[in-house]
Amino acid sequence: MMSGGIAHTAFGGVGLGYFLGIEPIIGALVFSIFSAIGITTIKRKTHTNSDALIGMFWSMGMALGILFISFMPSYPPDMSSYLFGDILTVSLMDIKITLVLDLLIVFTIFSFFNLFKSYLFDAEFLSTLGVNTCFLEYLLFIIIACTIVVLIRVVGIILVIALLTVPPAIAKHFSSNLRNIMILSIFLGMFLCIVGLVISYQFHIPSGASIIMITVTAYLVITFIKVNFINRKSK
Repeated sequence: MMSGGIAHTAFGGVGLGYFLGIEPIIGALVFSIFSAIGITTIKRKTHTNSDALIGMFWSMGMALGILFISFMPSYPPDMSSYLFGDILTVSLMDIKITLVLDLLIVFTIFSFFNLFKSYLFDAEFLSTLGVNTCFLEYLLFIIIACTIVVLIRVVGIILVIALLTVPPAIAKHFSSNLRNIMILSIFLGMFLCIVGLVISYQFHIPSGASIIMITVTAYLVITFIKVNFINRKSK
């Protein structure tokens, strides 16, 4: 839910980027990070339900994106590549931004892995040990925001939530260890993206939709096999 809220808030940044004449993905990155910080700050200070906050930022981001596009004096740009993804429209600037964000995400995960693991398992206990859980929460959501921006050009704002959630869900069928789930999710995501791109090329269909269809189908097939064959044999 959080990733969906941040992803849709990023649409406001894409619209702002077009309106100001800057790279839209940079606007999406700024909006994503500020929305992650905003949701976390308001939730901590007002104890408002996080689902309500995510819904508000979700709608506000989409509304701002539409407003910024409507303010443009010239013809409005085609937003479908940002909404549904189109890897063939990725520019050199997008690749550079993606590489920088990837390095930042990998470095942060390696540096804080054990703290993130403890925070996700029991944040209250970690706080009693003197660890700054507030900093960890902000850092975690900023990393999620950066990850979403990396994926926007691949599958689009609307479909990004599936690519963030389905590969880990498949990986959980094979391991309960967080480190293994993360590593397996990376390779599954890469494999499913390649398969989706090949199918997209062969049948001339949008790449973002193709990747998500393959990803969700893979989850359903693996879940069916595990429930009906593997679990029954183990009983």
